[in-house]
Amino acid sequence: MDLNRRHLIGASTAGIAGALAMPADAARAAPLTSLLGRDATQYGVRPGSSEDQTRGLQRAIDEAARAQMPLALPPGVYRSGLLRLPNGTQLIGVRGATKFVFTGGPSAIQSDGADAIGLSGITFDGGGIPLPTRRGLIHVLGGRDVRITDCEITGSGGSGIWLEQISGDISGNIFTSIAVTAVVSFDAKGLSVARNTIIGTNDNGIEILRSAIGDDGTLVADNRIEDIKAGPGGSGQYGNAINAFRAGNVIVRGNRIKNCDYSAVRGNSASNIHITGNSVSDVREVALYSEFAFEAAVIANNIVDGAAVGVSVCNFNEGGRIAVVQGNIIRNLIPKRPIGTAPDDDAGVGIYIEADSSVTGNVIENAPSYGIVAGWGKYLRDVAITGNVIRKALAGIGVSVVPGAGTALVNNNMISETPRGAVVGLDHARAVTADLSADGAQRFAQVVVGGNAVRR
Repeated sequence: MDLNRRHLIGASTAGIAGALAMPADAARAAPLTSLLGRDATQYGVRPGSSEDQTRGLQRAIDEAARAQMPLALPPGVYRSGLLRLPNGTQLIGVRGATKFVFTGGPSAIQSDGADAIGLSGITFDGGGIPLPTRRGLIHVLGGRDVRITDCEITGSGGSGIWLEQISGDISGNIFTSIAVTAVVSFDAKGLSVARNTIIGTNDNGIEILRSAIGDDGTLVADNRIEDIKAGPGGSGQYGNAINAFRAGNVIVRGNRIKNCDYSAVRGNSASNIHITGNSVSDVREVALYSEFAFEAAVIANNIVDGAAVGVSVCNFNEGGRIAVVQGNIIRNLIPKRPIGTAPDDDAGVGIYIEADSSVTGNVIENAPSYGIVAGWGKYLRDVAITGNVIRKALAGIGVSVVPGAGTALVNNNMISETPRGAVVGLDHARAVTADLSADGAQRFAQVVVGGNAVRR
């Protein structure tokens, strides 16, 4: 072995030995978080202090970002007002142990046009302090690759996280006691909202919004959302676990949703929406909704247990059309919404559909009204209802037969225990025919009924 190599090995061994021989007090004094980046305490920030730490935290944030290094926040409570995040800011805490307590201001955290910012492992406690309208406790405007992960947001006096024109990832966070909405996104540019837990909001759980109808493409996946109130009232704007408005190509999949005043998933003027594989219980209006000016919705492989309506794909009068409603289990529907509003005409319906759509392979059980309804007055066109199982409904399938209504195919369904009839003609919400599966369908050239297995 040459002398230089032997010297390096010896120096390395001596360094390790020296570190192991370091006195216990010195080892404890060493900043354990320094391997992650800058240590906030090096800037005079004092976790656990009763004093406001805003000034020291802002200096530490600015210095660490300027050096392109993360800022590590040791365990403890940090009292702070508004902190601004420059480009490249990375704040790293100890999950469950690093806590920011908000002392007031428009938000706790704000970023304006900063890219590659990250928040991880920090609890943000808003203390219920009211925020201005359209503000989040964490407020991020314009930025690429924004990542907020493994944080807790609680007690916000506004929304939890408010995003505008953002790409990035909001994942693994816990939201509790939010005065408005947990996550609001406007005009996203490539966003994922995934694996979050949201419990207790007053407006909505997650809102994916656009200022005008257009492509959005946000992925909303694998979230747990519970206890969503319609605090401001309204007719469906609030009380929804997930709301997509004007946002095209949004994918909503694999979410567990329960106890909402209105819908589990509501797509309003949201074309090409995918609502798949969600588990929904105890919602008090339409569970899965695609409405108003949209083209194309896939609502498939969901379970709905407890709602006023299981699935509604409607507003052909506003241009709403094209859907596949397939493979859903819908059961234990309720006859009205018990939150102070009048019952809807379509309450207690499993699936409602209007135009250019296929309804196939669904199982519907315990519907106080209809298992499936096709059309509202003249608003019916080219609907196929095939291969569904309907049990224990007042009537199995209702089809609009008023003048001007379009074509419906009702074929090869299994329908049982429907005392009002297996297939009946409707004038809006009112049944106006006997059971068309027995005879009489030939009276309506636009209604094709055949091959259904009916058990009285």
